[in-house]
Amino acid sequence: MELFEQMIQHTSVRNFLTKEIPEAVKEKLVTAAKSPSSSHFIQAYSLIEVKDPEKLVAIENISNARGYTDTGAYYVFVADLNKHAQVLNQAKQDLTPLRTVESLVVAIVDATIAAQTMATYAESIDLGICYIGGLRNDLFRIKELLNLPELTYPIFGLTVGYPAKKNEVKPRIPLAGTLNIDSYQKLTPETLTKYDEIMASYYANRSSNQQNGNWSDTILQHFHQILRPDTSEFLKEQGFRL
Repeated sequence: MELFEQMIQHTSVRNFLTKEIPEAVKEKLVTAAKSPSSSHFIQAYSLIEVKDPEKLVAIENISNARGYTDTGAYYVFVADLNKHAQVLNQAKQDLTPLRTVESLVVAIVDATIAAQTMATYAESIDLGICYIGGLRNDLFRIKELLNLPELTYPIFGLTVGYPAKKNEVKPRIPLAGTLNIDSYQKLTPETLTKYDEIMASYYANRSSNQQNGNWSDTILQHFHQILRPDTSEFLKEQGFRL
């Protein structure tokens, strides 16, 4: 499939075949992940492949999701400034610049670019992927499970495997509601109403997990309360100064 067509056909996979990914393929996945752009080439991320069945089950429980143990590979992407602290410590240099919100943002962006590059390569060789942000439901337990040091932040898991089933592609917000020229423009009521109609039809007619609702409904449900309120406490414990 041509790359553009592959990219616009992306859908998260939640049903995988029980089939191992060959080590040579996993090496290519990780090599792809560490190949994209990185801010100032600081490469502020690390990957942890979780193989231990007990740890996978624990992460499943934390994430309120199932299926990791049946996939080919499960990676945790970590915003990582600890390796840079090691360099600064050797030079007896102050670590304060690593503890800032800006440095944390750079690390999160680096890790996310790496993950999406892995995802794009995975889908180009007919693997399926699903991002798992639910591991942030208990950051302190994840820290314990993965032995995460100071100045690290696990941002999500990425499960990769051979799809048993793929869901239909979700319609995205139209270009008119995404692309702005020269300055930010709010969604128009017309654009939002039309998109809600498209999503209502999608949810009602997809092949599995049909439901009533639209995009606005999902946003209202998602943001009806503060999510993961202990995130800032965790980041402070990890040495970041918010």
